Amino acid sequence: MTTRFASAADMMGRVLGMPGYAFAQIGHPVSSATDDQLRDMARTAIEQGLAMLVKPKV
Repeated sequence: MTTRFASAADMMGRVLGMPGYAFAQIGHPVSSATDDQLRDMARTAIEQGLAMLVKPKV
């Protein structure tokens, strides 16, 4: 989700019965981003997604 629409995603999570649902956030806008900016956004989303999926061993 882009930062511009993160609040809408939070609201949808609550409406659908999943308050606090985690999702990756990238910069906004995407449509005018350069290839390098899109690569950086993709890396950010991947890192955030991995952090949500893989919990560190304690």
